[in-house]
Amino acid sequence: MNEQIQSELKKIYNSRYSISESTRATYSRGEDTYDPILSQAVVFPETNEEVSKTLLLCNHHKVPVVPFGTGTSLEGNVVGNEEGITISLEKMNKILSVNVEDFDCRVQACVTKEQLNEYLREDGVFFPIDPGANAAIGGMASTSASGTMAVKYGTMKTVITGLTVVLPNGEIIRTGGRTKKTSAGYNLTNLFIGSEGTLGIITEVQLRLSPIPESIMSAVCHFPNLEDAVKTAQQVIQYGVPIARIEMLNRDQMEISINYSKLNDVKALPTLFFEFHGSEVSNKENIKIVEDLSNDNNGSSFKWAKDLAERNKLWQARWDVYYSVKALIDNGRVYSTDVCLPISKITECVNYAEEQTKKFGLRAPMVGHLGDGNFHVLLPFDPKKKETYTKIREFNDLLIKKALKLNGTITGEHGVGLHKKEYLLEQHPDNIPIMKSIKRTLDPNSIMNPGKIFDLN
Repeated sequence: MNEQIQSELKKIYNSRYSISESTRATYSRGEDTYDPILSQAVVFPETNEEVSKTLLLCNHHKVPVVPFGTGTSLEGNVVGNEEGITISLEKMNKILSVNVEDFDCRVQACVTKEQLNEYLREDGVFFPIDPGANAAIGGMASTSASGTMAVKYGTMKTVITGLTVVLPNGEIIRTGGRTKKTSAGYNLTNLFIGSEGTLGIITEVQLRLSPIPESIMSAVCHFPNLEDAVKTAQQVIQYGVPIARIEMLNRDQMEISINYSKLNDVKALPTLFFEFHGSEVSNKENIKIVEDLSNDNNGSSFKWAKDLAERNKLWQARWDVYYSVKALIDNGRVYSTDVCLPISKITECVNYAEEQTKKFGLRAPMVGHLGDGNFHVLLPFDPKKKETYTKIREFNDLLIKKALKLNGTITGEHGVGLHKKEYLLEQHPDNIPIMKSIKRTLDPNSIMNPGKIFDLN
């Protein structure tokens, strides 16, 4: 990066431009297994116009750009670029408008899901997408995130109705709008959702909100084996029960979570976490159905969260799963992979994953959003032990192949990043040329998060 570019960036940002090694290291990777790559500089825009000026400058000089939110991505989505700059959107964290009567709002890209729900808590509405980590909403849009409540409330593609995007040439566009539906032209909103910063930078997001339910009830149920737990979740969905969350933790993950989150009155057994949203009458009816299905599959009696504090502690343990696994090894890392299956195939794939980890001798805690067929395997390892990492990659190859054989997808919500580029070629070999064509059209100089999702050459 030459002195002219540095000088121009300093004019735009003043003290919000940094070339210090510590700052560049902070924004060099997400929660992934990659070694950090430090960009030449990090800038901190506050407005769409600053992002526009930056991309216009970088595009003219063909300087690579990596967008960065909260850094909670897991597939190498925000690893830095040693020839370019990182644009941290952390100062673009304002809630721009809330329309309670229309159940929608507009936020800047680095508003987090917790920040938004705290802001909304007196209004009787909430933002329902819950990926676990306190992620930025712009980052959740760019990876097409979902999480624990997707079975009832959908994914980011479901709740986003519009975006503000700065294109590589500096042009600022608005896609979609506030209406619940539209048939006006191409669906550009969904083109940018899941594009992982490779087509432009999402700076604002228009969101649908949901009413806070009259009654929320949470419980856990233990099973003697993982197959019974997964089968129960599958039957709940196939029975048509409108449940808000069904989360699976296998035996290993339950033991880890009990110790890490100091959980009481639960056992280290394959476990389902249930949550019901609705009226008190409808919840009671749905709970009775789920309890009957659980009993038929050797489930224990339900252990109910007695109050809000206990319910929050229960779900906090679920949200802390990644960090509980990471804490198992000093200076360790976690290879976290996710696949998603048709609901009828989830039992077979989960059983296969557990069998293969045993064959490889790997410790493999598992969690799953079983209501939508999505599950994660978290594999802790010491980065100094290369042979362990080799086994993990071999296991992951087998799991991906199994998921594809069962008509599943290589990732339900993490995105592709660097980790899953080769697998995307396996899943969508006929789509890749079209994706590359779109990339070349919008980003002819390939400055936007280059090397992520797929390689152009």
